[in-house]
Amino acid sequence: MLVCTTIVETGLDISNANTLIVERADNFGLSQLYQLRGRVGRGRERAYAYFLYPPERPLTETAHERLSTISSQTELGAGMAVAMKDLEIRGAGNLLGGEQSGHIAGVGFDMYVRMVSEAVATFRGEADEQPPEIKVELPVDAHIPHDYIEHERLRLEAYKRIADAVSAEELENVHEELKDRYGVPPEPVEMLFEAARFRNEVRQTGVREVTAQGAMIRFAPVDLPESAQLRLKRLYPKSIYKPQLDTMLIPRPTTAKIGGKPLRDREILVWAQTVISAIVSGDISSAAKAAQ
Repeated sequence: MLVCTTIVETGLDISNANTLIVERADNFGLSQLYQLRGRVGRGRERAYAYFLYPPERPLTETAHERLSTISSQTELGAGMAVAMKDLEIRGAGNLLGGEQSGHIAGVGFDMYVRMVSEAVATFRGEADEQPPEIKVELPVDAHIPHDYIEHERLRLEAYKRIADAVSAEELENVHEELKDRYGVPPEPVEMLFEAARFRNEVRQTGVREVTAQGAMIRFAPVDLPESAQLRLKRLYPKSIYKPQLDTMLIPRPTTAKIGGKPLRDREILVWAQTVISAIVSGDISSAAKAAQ
């Protein structure tokens, strides 16, 4: 007889052990119970696992679900069913918040929602007819606060609808719907719509990336004729154009030439749109605005 803690769940292998007794099983997670049960029955003899809990204390709903699941899933290959039930009990985690592990903060909400949509479409075998992806990584505080849309599923749905809107009319419809359902959108939500409008306008020019790289803003791909290159140097003297990479780098804009702070949010979106219109599209009025 071996008396020990849950350390055995980490991989103890005693092939002739056929009986397991777990005290206060109502305090363990479903994955822990599954791992503990797997310590017995590793040989030829039939194994038994007893999960005990005090009869004088009422079980919580979660504990009852865990014990019911582990007692019913006894066949070979039941691990997947146990894992799905564990996911159902504990939830999928905070998919859109800062607590999410990995690099979601670097990916961005919009990109993340698109990646999830693409993964689901691939799993279903659906053809991808989405418009070209636009990568926008600028200092813009654009998100849906928890106190505006509390339910995570509804927030995810709102992100997806905004990301899928490819025209000004579609964006306006989504905006009006959110306003009608949840009230006047706060500033971060308005910035999310501003970023979506910017992305749709940029898509029409053929530019696919507008990203901040240190002290520069990168625009790519851009194929500038000689006249546009001269205009770029005249309007943004410290800019760099790399024809081999179809990329132009422009110093990050500030509120003032000396001692100014870097532009953020709506101001940097307007600045980036002016750059694309003046340099890439060759719009005269935008070029005059940039020269001011």
